Amino acid sequence: MLNPRYILPILALATTAIAQPTYPDSPRQSVTDNYHGITIPDPYRWLEDESTPETQAWIAAQNELTFAHLDAIPARDRLIDRLTELYNFERFGTPFEEGGRYFYTRNDGLQNQSVLYVADALDETPRVLIDPNTFTEDGTQALAGYAVSPDGRSIAYGISDGGSDWKIWQVMDINSGQILEDRIQYTKFSSVSWDRDSSGFYYSRYPLGDDGSADDQQALIVYHHTLGTSQDDDTLVYQAEDPSHNAYAGVTEDGRFLMIYHYKGYFANAVYARRLTDTADETTPIFDAWDAKYDFLGNIDDTLYFATTLKAPNQRIIAVDAQNPGDIREIIPQQPEPIQGISLVGRHLVAQYLADARSLVKVFDLDGTLVREVQLPGIGSVRGFGGHIDSAETFYAFSGFTQPGAIYRYDVDTGESTLFRQPTVGIELDLFDTKQVFYESKDGTMIPMFLVYKKGLELNGDNPTLLYGYGGFNVSLTPRFSVSRLVWVEMGGVYAIANLRGGGEYGEDWHRAGTKANKQNVFDDFISAAQWLIDEGYTSTPRLAIEGGSNGGLLVGACMTQRPDLFGACVPRVGVMDMLRYHLQSANARQWGDDFGIAENEEDFRYLWDYSPYHNIHDGACYPPTLVTTAEGDDRVSPWHSYKFAAMLQHAQGCDNPVLIRIETRAGHGGGKPLSKAIKETADVYAFLIEHLGMETE
Repeated sequence: MLNPRYILPILALATTAIAQPTYPDSPRQSVTDNYHGITIPDPYRWLEDESTPETQAWIAAQNELTFAHLDAIPARDRLIDRLTELYNFERFGTPFEEGGRYFYTRNDGLQNQSVLYVADALDETPRVLIDPNTFTEDGTQALAGYAVSPDGRSIAYGISDGGSDWKIWQVMDINSGQILEDRIQYTKFSSVSWDRDSSGFYYSRYPLGDDGSADDQQALIVYHHTLGTSQDDDTLVYQAEDPSHNAYAGVTEDGRFLMIYHYKGYFANAVYARRLTDTADETTPIFDAWDAKYDFLGNIDDTLYFATTLKAPNQRIIAVDAQNPGDIREIIPQQPEPIQGISLVGRHLVAQYLADARSLVKVFDLDGTLVREVQLPGIGSVRGFGGHIDSAETFYAFSGFTQPGAIYRYDVDTGESTLFRQPTVGIELDLFDTKQVFYESKDGTMIPMFLVYKKGLELNGDNPTLLYGYGGFNVSLTPRFSVSRLVWVEMGGVYAIANLRGGGEYGEDWHRAGTKANKQNVFDDFISAAQWLIDEGYTSTPRLAIEGGSNGGLLVGACMTQRPDLFGACVPRVGVMDMLRYHLQSANARQWGDDFGIAENEEDFRYLWDYSPYHNIHDGACYPPTLVTTAEGDDRVSPWHSYKFAAMLQHAQGCDNPVLIRIETRAGHGGGKPLSKAIKETADVYAFLIEHLGMETE
């Protein structure tokens, strides 16, 4: 039930004038680069060195200014209270079975990190296996991946510190809870794959540089670790000949093959197989033409199953003979809906499709015959359907904008779904409506958008509206439950999510339509979404805010510099803001070139320079009230992107609208962030929007 003490109803437009802040000193230096004959200034290059006393002093001064501004907003404390109240509900992860045991995560409500549990049977009371809340007092170390050995006796698990993508892997004896001496370092963006006899595992790591630390300017290479030994004794298993190719490896479920994968960017990869029963360690190329994307699903004897974009932008399923890789059979042809996930479980293929950004799941025999469509409990999003080839048992989670994530057990043979866990949230969910609309972008393309709002909404142009987008890297924005979004809607706001090109909502063609020289399509789609919301009477410019993170932070930065007149407030989170230098921070960042392009190439440079948020801020322009957010520990999108963007925007701002930057400590790009920090950050963002969209609360 609603607690009237925490409801924040919108009353009227605020009329109090807000004076422009006095910003900390951000010295401009005479630093330039020459790109293909064009000299480009970079006056805030010094902020890229985050370790200097000057940068640290700048960070402290900016945070002091920002938090003084946020502390003065009366609604902020009530927002923290309401978010805390609503987050206090039991949440579960999707179970999986390994070695005769079941594993799943659970959060009792307000735990900073979810806890991993184990049970010998699904209907037994589980016991705590790993509680990351015990790692540190403030919850800033997170469980960042885990893999259970096939015999169910050991678990390798990664720990991320302060939101970093870097992981340190440890091994625990599941029976005793004892942490073994095995310790794996120098990894990020890698999982582990156990030997079938549970004696060790494969993993990918970065090579060491001259200073003895991991060098993430180089590509990942594959090692094997034997339990009970030092990492110094691990065996180098595989390294790609091309130094720009990241290499990964995994053991097939039957232990027959070590599958090896090369990645460079997104659109294509190579796959090799090494027969583990062959002492010669010969590696056979399965796909090495770099002509499409190939995702290995599993094998039955020498038949290898893959999902691929080869001649199928929505993906299709093929089977390959390991002894004759040229022998390819199509199992499931490309469908009108793109594949979002597929698994080989219970000797069936379970395919998750998207139909207008809504989940659709179908089960096929191994010859491609459709068995059935999974009857989902509504319109929303699913994840899961993992499992073993010879077990018909699998699990999936289902959620929607107003439907918390319920967990189901699914029998692949019978098609029966059985509820495993159903969360209960302390808010009346039937007070809200969800609607999907389609609007026309600049070039005539129809773009879907979800709207969530309180029932009885009046289209009077006066509703505070928060428009969210991403538009990149084949990421699909689908209906999912979010406490923070419902708090915004509960206050009377409209929450809008636009399914922009660059995402994966309509397959690879939709993705490519928002990449490289086509990236402007993404910004046009987002700007058109904002204009549609205004034209249709949902909101107006003074009441419209935009938000996005990472690639979505780039989206907000580009749109607010292209159309500063259109928005009432902007929140770019952990964004990629300097498009000319982003690829220099790590080898991983260079992999983003498939989506962005790289300024070292003249053709790429031209369009990157055209929209790079940092380079398209103009002195004297009036930009909307802006709250930039980042974190000192972000090693995926370096925080210097946000530092430089904020400094440039503060220097150029031609009106009294504030430009603030919120810099989190002991946090990273977002993964593993403790709940307490997430609540405070959401409250800060919403408080900023309440203040600057003219929302008054009681």
